[in-house]
Amino acid sequence: MYQIVKKISLNPTVTKMDIYAPYIAKKAEPGQFIILRVTEDGERIPLTVADYDRNAGTVSIIFQIVGATTEELNHKKEGEYISDFVGPLGKPTECKNLKKVAVVGGGVGCAIAFPVAKKLHELGCEVHSVIGFRNRDLIILEREFNEASDKLVIMTDDGSYGEKGLVTDALKSLIESGNNYDEVIVIGPLVMMKFVCRLTKEYGIKTVVSMNPIMIDGTGMCGGCRLTVGGKVKFACVDGPDFDGHEVDFDEAIRRSSMYKPFEEHSREETCNLFKEVDKNA
Repeated sequence: MYQIVKKISLNPTVTKMDIYAPYIAKKAEPGQFIILRVTEDGERIPLTVADYDRNAGTVSIIFQIVGATTEELNHKKEGEYISDFVGPLGKPTECKNLKKVAVVGGGVGCAIAFPVAKKLHELGCEVHSVIGFRNRDLIILEREFNEASDKLVIMTDDGSYGEKGLVTDALKSLIESGNNYDEVIVIGPLVMMKFVCRLTKEYGIKTVVSMNPIMIDGTGMCGGCRLTVGGKVKFACVDGPDFDGHEVDFDEAIRRSSMYKPFEEHSREETCNLFKEVDKNA
Protein backbone atom coordinates (compact mmCIF):
# COMPACT_ATOMS: atom_id res chain seq x y z
CA MET A 1 0.00 0.00 0.00
CA TYR A 2 1.24 3.47 -0.90
CA GLN A 3 0.35 6.53 1.17
CA ILE A 4 -0.85 9.84 -0.26
CA VAL A 5 1.43 12.30 1.55
CA LYS A 6 0.09 15.45 -0.10
CA LYS A 7 -2.83 16.36 -2.35
CA ILE A 8 -3.36 19.66 -4.18
CA SER A 9 -6.00 20.76 -6.68
CA LEU A 10 -4.18 22.56 -9.51
CA ASN A 11 -7.35 23.52 -11.35
CA PRO A 12 -10.97 22.26 -11.41
CA THR A 13 -10.05 19.07 -13.30
CA VAL A 14 -6.37 18.50 -12.48
CA THR A 15 -4.95 17.17 -9.21
CA LYS A 16 -1.41 16.70 -7.92
CA MET A 17 -0.51 14.00 -5.40
CA ASP A 18 2.76 13.13 -3.67
CA ILE A 19 2.94 9.39 -3.06
CA TYR A 20 5.34 7.79 -0.60
CA ALA A 21 7.24 5.31 -2.76
CA PRO A 22 10.94 5.49 -1.75
CA TYR A 23 12.23 2.77 -4.07
CA ILE A 24 10.65 4.44 -7.10
CA ALA A 25 11.75 7.92 -5.97
CA LYS A 26 15.32 6.63 -5.74
CA LYS A 27 15.43 5.61 -9.42
CA ALA A 28 12.86 7.77 -11.24
CA GLU A 29 13.97 10.11 -14.02
CA PRO A 30 12.07 12.65 -16.17
CA GLY A 31 10.08 11.03 -18.95
CA GLN A 32 9.37 7.81 -17.06
CA PHE A 33 5.98 6.72 -15.77
CA ILE A 34 4.31 4.54 -13.18
CA ILE A 35 1.25 2.29 -13.34
CA LEU A 36 -1.12 2.40 -10.40
CA ARG A 37 -4.29 0.79 -9.11
CA VAL A 38 -6.42 2.64 -6.60
CA THR A 39 -7.82 -0.62 -5.20
CA GLU A 40 -6.80 -4.27 -5.46
CA ASP A 41 -9.47 -5.03 -8.04
CA GLY A 42 -9.18 -1.68 -9.82
CA GLU A 43 -8.11 -0.69 -13.30
CA ARG A 44 -4.41 -0.23 -14.07
CA ILE A 45 -3.61 3.25 -15.40
CA PRO A 46 -0.29 4.84 -16.44
CA LEU A 47 0.70 8.25 -15.11
CA THR A 48 3.93 10.08 -15.86
CA VAL A 49 6.30 10.91 -13.02
CA ALA A 50 5.73 14.66 -12.60
CA ASP A 51 8.49 15.08 -10.01
CA TYR A 52 10.30 13.20 -7.27
CA ASP A 53 12.04 13.87 -3.99
CA ARG A 54 14.70 11.26 -3.34
CA ASN A 55 15.30 12.46 0.24
CA ALA A 56 11.61 12.41 1.21
CA GLY A 57 10.99 9.23 -0.77
CA THR A 58 8.02 10.70 -2.63
CA VAL A 59 6.92 10.64 -6.25
CA SER A 60 4.58 13.31 -7.61
CA ILE A 61 1.81 12.48 -10.05
CA ILE A 62 -0.49 14.93 -11.80
CA PHE A 63 -3.68 13.66 -13.36
CA GLN A 64 -6.74 14.97 -15.14
CA ILE A 65 -10.08 13.64 -13.97
CA VAL A 66 -11.41 12.06 -17.16
CA GLY A 67 -12.47 8.49 -16.35
CA ALA A 68 -13.67 6.24 -13.56
CA THR A 69 -10.22 5.50 -12.11
CA THR A 70 -9.05 9.12 -12.01
CA GLU A 71 -12.40 10.05 -10.46
CA GLU A 72 -11.89 7.37 -7.81
CA LEU A 73 -8.28 8.44 -7.24
CA ASN A 74 -9.35 12.06 -6.82
CA HIS A 75 -11.70 11.05 -3.99
CA LYS A 76 -8.74 9.78 -1.97
CA LYS A 77 -7.55 12.08 0.82
CA GLU A 78 -4.15 12.89 2.30
CA GLY A 79 -3.07 10.10 4.63
CA GLU A 80 -5.07 7.46 2.74
CA TYR A 81 -3.51 4.73 0.62
CA ILE A 82 -3.66 3.38 -2.91
CA SER A 83 -3.13 -0.29 -3.62
CA ASP A 84 -0.40 -0.45 -6.28
CA PHE A 85 2.22 1.98 -7.53
CA VAL A 86 4.69 0.32 -9.92
CA GLY A 87 7.70 1.83 -11.65
CA PRO A 88 9.65 3.61 -12.84
CA LEU A 89 8.72 2.31 -16.30
CA GLY A 90 9.75 3.41 -19.76
CA LYS A 91 12.94 5.07 -20.90
CA PRO A 92 14.03 8.40 -19.38
CA THR A 93 14.13 11.47 -21.60
CA GLU A 94 17.61 12.06 -23.04
CA CYS A 95 18.77 15.31 -21.44
CA LYS A 96 22.57 15.20 -21.66
CA ASN A 97 24.75 17.10 -24.14
CA LEU A 98 22.01 19.58 -25.04
CA LYS A 99 22.91 23.26 -24.89
CA LYS A 100 19.67 24.94 -25.94
CA VAL A 101 16.22 23.36 -25.97
CA ALA A 102 12.63 24.49 -26.41
CA VAL A 103 10.23 22.56 -24.17
CA VAL A 104 6.62 22.80 -25.33
CA GLY A 105 3.72 21.67 -23.14
CA GLY A 106 0.00 21.70 -23.71
CA GLY A 107 -2.66 21.42 -21.00
CA VAL A 108 -2.07 18.60 -18.55
CA GLY A 109 0.88 17.56 -20.73
CA CYS A 110 2.75 20.33 -18.92
CA ALA A 111 2.94 17.93 -15.97
CA ILE A 112 5.17 15.72 -18.13
CA ALA A 113 7.07 18.61 -19.70
CA PHE A 114 7.99 20.24 -16.40
CA PRO A 115 10.36 17.57 -14.99
CA VAL A 116 12.14 17.50 -18.35
CA ALA A 117 12.61 21.30 -18.31
CA LYS A 118 13.78 21.09 -14.69
CA LYS A 119 16.37 18.38 -15.45
CA LEU A 120 17.70 20.25 -18.48
CA HIS A 121 18.00 23.42 -16.43
CA GLU A 122 19.89 21.57 -13.69
CA LEU A 123 22.32 20.26 -16.31
CA GLY A 124 23.10 23.79 -17.45
CA CYS A 125 21.07 23.75 -20.65
CA GLU A 126 19.39 26.98 -21.80
CA VAL A 127 15.68 26.19 -21.60
CA HIS A 128 12.93 28.08 -23.39
CA SER A 129 9.51 26.82 -22.29
CA VAL A 130 6.24 27.37 -24.13
CA ILE A 131 3.10 26.22 -22.33
CA GLY A 132 -0.44 26.48 -23.65
CA PHE A 133 -3.92 26.26 -22.16
CA ARG A 134 -7.48 26.97 -23.25
CA ASN A 135 -7.88 29.76 -20.68
CA ARG A 136 -6.35 31.24 -17.52
CA ASP A 137 -8.40 29.02 -15.16
CA LEU A 138 -6.68 25.90 -16.51
CA ILE A 139 -3.08 27.06 -16.11
CA ILE A 140 -0.87 24.78 -14.03
CA LEU A 141 2.78 24.86 -12.88
CA GLU A 142 3.50 28.46 -13.90
CA ARG A 143 5.83 29.08 -10.95
CA GLU A 144 7.64 25.79 -11.48
CA PHE A 145 8.23 26.48 -15.17
CA ASN A 146 9.45 29.98 -14.36
CA GLU A 147 12.08 28.55 -12.04
CA ALA A 148 13.19 25.91 -14.56
CA SER A 149 13.28 28.15 -17.66
CA ASP A 150 15.52 30.87 -19.01
CA LYS A 151 12.51 32.09 -20.97
CA LEU A 152 8.84 31.23 -20.45
CA VAL A 153 5.98 31.99 -22.83
CA ILE A 154 2.40 31.25 -21.74
CA MET A 155 -0.27 30.97 -24.42
CA THR A 156 -4.04 30.84 -23.97
CA ASP A 157 -6.58 30.16 -26.70
CA ASP A 158 -8.81 33.04 -25.58
CA GLY A 159 -6.07 35.49 -24.55
CA SER A 160 -7.25 35.56 -20.93
CA TYR A 161 -3.64 35.19 -19.74
CA GLY A 162 -0.22 35.47 -21.32
CA GLU A 163 -0.38 35.74 -25.10
CA LYS A 164 -3.38 34.83 -27.23
CA GLY A 165 -2.82 32.00 -29.66
CA LEU A 166 -1.38 28.52 -29.99
CA VAL A 167 1.94 27.11 -28.82
CA THR A 168 2.94 26.79 -32.48
CA ASP A 169 2.61 30.57 -32.84
CA ALA A 170 4.99 31.16 -29.93
CA LEU A 171 7.47 28.50 -31.06
CA LYS A 172 7.55 29.86 -34.60
CA SER A 173 8.20 33.36 -33.25
CA LEU A 174 11.07 32.09 -31.09
CA ILE A 175 12.66 30.22 -33.99
CA GLU A 176 12.31 33.12 -36.41
CA SER A 177 13.77 35.55 -33.88
CA GLY A 178 17.08 33.70 -34.17
CA ASN A 179 16.97 30.97 -31.52
CA ASN A 180 18.87 27.93 -32.74
CA TYR A 181 17.59 24.96 -30.75
CA ASP A 182 19.45 21.67 -30.52
CA GLU A 183 16.09 20.04 -29.93
CA VAL A 184 12.43 20.71 -29.34
CA ILE A 185 10.68 18.51 -26.78
CA VAL A 186 6.89 18.61 -27.01
CA ILE A 187 4.29 16.99 -24.77
CA GLY A 188 0.54 17.47 -24.87
CA PRO A 189 -2.57 16.58 -26.89
CA LEU A 190 -1.86 14.51 -29.99
CA VAL A 191 -3.16 17.17 -32.36
CA MET A 192 -0.93 19.78 -30.76
CA MET A 193 2.13 17.54 -31.01
CA LYS A 194 1.32 16.78 -34.64
CA PHE A 195 1.32 20.44 -35.63
CA VAL A 196 4.39 21.31 -33.57
CA CYS A 197 6.24 18.51 -35.38
CA ARG A 198 4.99 19.76 -38.73
CA LEU A 199 6.39 23.21 -37.86
CA THR A 200 9.79 22.02 -36.63
CA LYS A 201 10.20 19.76 -39.66
CA GLU A 202 10.06 22.87 -41.85
CA TYR A 203 13.03 24.27 -39.93
CA GLY A 204 14.91 20.96 -39.69
CA ILE A 205 14.90 20.90 -35.88
CA LYS A 206 15.05 17.54 -34.15
CA THR A 207 11.81 17.03 -32.21
CA VAL A 208 11.03 14.54 -29.46
CA VAL A 209 7.46 13.74 -28.41
CA SER A 210 6.18 11.85 -25.38
CA MET A 211 3.42 9.41 -26.32
CA ASN A 212 0.80 8.22 -23.84
CA PRO A 213 -1.57 5.78 -25.57
CA ILE A 214 -3.78 3.19 -23.86
CA MET A 215 -1.63 0.92 -21.66
CA ILE A 216 -2.44 -2.14 -19.59
CA ASP A 217 0.60 -4.07 -18.39
CA GLY A 218 3.46 -1.65 -19.10
CA THR A 219 5.82 -4.42 -20.25
CA GLY A 220 5.03 -4.61 -23.98
CA MET A 221 3.09 -7.86 -23.68
CA CYS A 222 -0.47 -6.61 -24.22
CA GLY A 223 0.24 -4.52 -27.32
CA GLY A 224 -2.33 -1.90 -26.34
CA CYS A 225 0.14 0.97 -26.55
CA ARG A 226 1.39 0.20 -30.05
CA LEU A 227 2.31 3.04 -32.38
CA THR A 228 3.69 3.33 -35.87
CA VAL A 229 7.03 5.15 -35.84
CA GLY A 230 9.10 5.36 -38.98
CA GLY A 231 6.84 2.76 -40.59
CA LYS A 232 7.52 0.23 -37.82
CA VAL A 233 5.39 -0.89 -34.88
CA LYS A 234 6.68 0.38 -31.54
CA PHE A 235 5.34 0.02 -28.01
CA ALA A 236 5.21 3.21 -25.94
CA CYS A 237 5.73 1.39 -22.64
CA VAL A 238 9.07 -0.23 -23.49
CA ASP A 239 10.35 1.54 -26.64
CA GLY A 240 9.29 4.96 -25.37
CA PRO A 241 7.44 6.92 -24.25
CA ASP A 242 9.75 9.33 -26.15
CA PHE A 243 9.97 9.09 -29.94
CA ASP A 244 11.19 11.08 -32.91
CA GLY A 245 8.17 13.27 -33.56
CA HIS A 246 8.88 13.51 -37.27
CA GLU A 247 8.46 9.74 -37.61
CA VAL A 248 5.28 9.21 -35.54
CA ASP A 249 2.07 8.41 -37.43
CA PHE A 250 -0.09 10.88 -35.54
CA ASP A 251 -3.22 10.27 -37.60
CA GLU A 252 -3.22 6.60 -36.58
CA ALA A 253 -2.50 7.51 -32.94
CA ILE A 254 -5.38 10.01 -32.92
CA ARG A 255 -7.80 7.41 -34.33
CA ARG A 256 -6.76 4.84 -31.74
CA SER A 257 -6.99 7.30 -28.85
CA SER A 258 -10.62 8.10 -29.63
CA MET A 259 -11.77 4.46 -29.60
CA TYR A 260 -12.44 4.29 -25.86
CA LYS A 261 -13.77 7.80 -25.20
CA PRO A 262 -17.49 6.85 -25.03
CA PHE A 263 -16.69 4.00 -22.62
CA GLU A 264 -14.45 6.29 -20.55
CA GLU A 265 -17.15 8.94 -20.22
CA HIS A 266 -19.82 6.37 -19.31
CA SER A 267 -17.56 4.71 -16.75
CA ARG A 268 -16.75 8.03 -15.09
CA GLU A 269 -20.43 8.97 -14.94
CA GLU A 270 -21.24 5.71 -13.16
CA THR A 271 -18.41 6.29 -10.67
CA CYS A 272 -19.53 9.88 -10.00
CA ASN A 273 -23.08 8.66 -9.30
CA LEU A 274 -21.71 6.01 -6.95
CA PHE A 275 -19.75 8.56 -4.91
CA LYS A 276 -22.76 10.89 -4.83
CA GLU A 277 -24.86 8.05 -3.41
CA VAL A 278 -22.20 7.25 -0.80
CA ASP A 279 -21.91 10.92 0.22
CA LYS A 280 -25.69 11.21 0.49
CA ASN A 281 -25.93 8.20 2.80
CA ALA A 282 -22.88 9.12 4.89
